[in-house]
Amino acid sequence: MTRLLLACLALLLARAAVAREYAAVFSFGDSLSDTGNLCVDGIPDYLATAHAPYGMTYFGYPTGRVSDGRVVIDFIAQELGLPLLPPSKAKNATFRRGANFAITGATALDMAFFEEHGLARAVWSSGSLHTQIGWFRDMKPNICSSPQECRELFRRSLFVVGEFGGNDYGSTIFSFRPLEEVHALVPHVVDVIARGVEELIAEGAADLVVPGLLPTGCFPMFLSTFVGKPAAAYGPRSGCNRELNTLSWVHNAALQRKVEELRARHPDVRIVYADYYTPAIRFVLHAEEYGMLRQTPRACCGAPGVGEYNFNLTSKCGEPGAYACQDPSNHWSWDGAHLTEAAYGHIAKGWLYGPYADPPILHP
Repeated sequence: MTRLLLACLALLLARAAVAREYAAVFSFGDSLSDTGNLCVDGIPDYLATAHAPYGMTYFGYPTGRVSDGRVVIDFIAQELGLPLLPPSKAKNATFRRGANFAITGATALDMAFFEEHGLARAVWSSGSLHTQIGWFRDMKPNICSSPQECRELFRRSLFVVGEFGGNDYGSTIFSFRPLEEVHALVPHVVDVIARGVEELIAEGAADLVVPGLLPTGCFPMFLSTFVGKPAAAYGPRSGCNRELNTLSWVHNAALQRKVEELRARHPDVRIVYADYYTPAIRFVLHAEEYGMLRQTPRACCGAPGVGEYNFNLTSKCGEPGAYACQDPSNHWSWDGAHLTEAAYGHIAKGWLYGPYADPPILHP
């Protein structure tokens, strides 16, 4: 028993030692990571995600996070002993311990790409990855006093780059373009993510996390939109849309190959591939292992009685007619397009300690 206690203590000390290595965390991404950038100047009329019951579990009020509570980047910051990252657009905030540039609706590709392909009306946020990196550069004078000090700080910081891609593909999917056209975006999206990573490396980043996509075909928003397909179009155990999950898988495979290329080009930089896909699939197939209800993919917050997925575009979570389930912790899908705090917590743990990251962020 004594040896076991000593071993546990040694493990905890090792984890604490690793956590102290990070001076700050800088996050980029979309609604999976946004901690309020879309709300710092007031709540836009169209933004249901800034209304109750968003934020009900942890904060007790909406914060701009698209969940009932914390998102992955919050759990990571807390586990590293750092404060929750302030949105980069927050007024009078301190950014020396990190900042969150993620914004709801963000894409990897710039707006010019969507305009060129006739998809601009399907993209409503101008916070592309390139734009967010521009915000990061503009912030540098507020967090360090010289280029040398900046590079030293960034060398000791963790950079989380994504996820990106979900809104890029969504713009094409919800424009009802052929699936072949959606797949044609994959190399463009992955290349832009890789360029963003290299831009941050050029700024001094030496420890980066690059997340892949969630299994798009398991989310109630997509399942409700693309109904009436033959039974063979759905996974027999999961009930997920196979074609859309294949798209996510193809993106993730291409992104992992790109991460390998980046590692070869930058051997002195640590680049972690973080997996959203596998844990989300496990929430669907093995819900009981995570204290969740085993059920058809179903939103916790939605319009009860409207469809089997509890999702309705005319009564989305945060809008009149929509209500949250009594206990979000036993659901993985919060509003039909995003995850619950409980699901994000399980994913964050898997990124920090394994097995959902290559290598784990806190790998000794």
